[in-house]
Amino acid sequence: MVNPASVSPSSVGPGSVGPGSVGPESVGPGYGYPESVSSGVVNPGSVGAGGGGVSAVEALSRLVMGTVPHGVDLVVEAVPEDPKLKVEVLAEAEARAGERAVLASNTSSLSIGELAAGLERPERLIGLHFFNPVPVQKLVEIVVTAGTPDEVLGRAQGWVELIGKTGVVVNDSPGFASSRLGVLLGLEAMRMVEEGVASPEDIDTAMELGYRHPMGPIKLGDLVGLDVRLAIAEYLHQKLGERFEPPRILREKVAAGELGRKSGKGFYTWEEDR
Repeated sequence: MVNPASVSPSSVGPGSVGPGSVGPESVGPGYGYPESVSSGVVNPGSVGAGGGGVSAVEALSRLVMGTVPHGVDLVVEAVPEDPKLKVEVLAEAEARAGERAVLASNTSSLSIGELAAGLERPERLIGLHFFNPVPVQKLVEIVVTAGTPDEVLGRAQGWVELIGKTGVVVNDSPGFASSRLGVLLGLEAMRMVEEGVASPEDIDTAMELGYRHPMGPIKLGDLVGLDVRLAIAEYLHQKLGERFEPPRILREKVAAGELGRKSGKGFYTWEEDR
């Protein structure tokens, strides 16, 4: 595993690292993180741990948001779930970061292998899938392909550990492990609302209290963005079959501009949280 003291991270994308790229306001003082994280500090200094290094919070405050400086060790791409856009951003990052840099996509469902095919060094791309809300959720899915070197995986694991999160290693496949299960649950919950089985609030309460989910599937969909949920569902429907067909109520809400928290309304009303 990589020595965390050698890691210099960078993040490229309009939002925080997390599915749906919830905006940078999600990674700010309100969650116990320094304001410099949400504003995007440009400080590519090395990041250490213990023995004269810096804390995980300090490490996060050194994330470089936007343009990738030369010589960084890790670049995390967090642009929207558009394969063409992601490849363009990753290719530019690859050209700037250097041959030894590890590139990571924060995609929650797109194939890492297919994204890597557009790069000169495809073996150096992995998935680092963060979960909403990013500052609170401990899990990071580390997605590898058959060609991922042990050295690249080790460096990614070291960085995930450095920022105080728990990594699980998943082989590249549509939806990985978490999105494949989580999206399926969310789609079925939406169908239950559509069929009048129960209200969004009662479905979410049932999962939160009955199954100890930190957030119910309907509210989570609103937080991630219903347009993002729909795009992922359509991708998984194409790759994995009918069980991922988006329900009518999801398509209708997206068509009406009811995207969840970011638009102020989805299955819930979020006006006070915008």
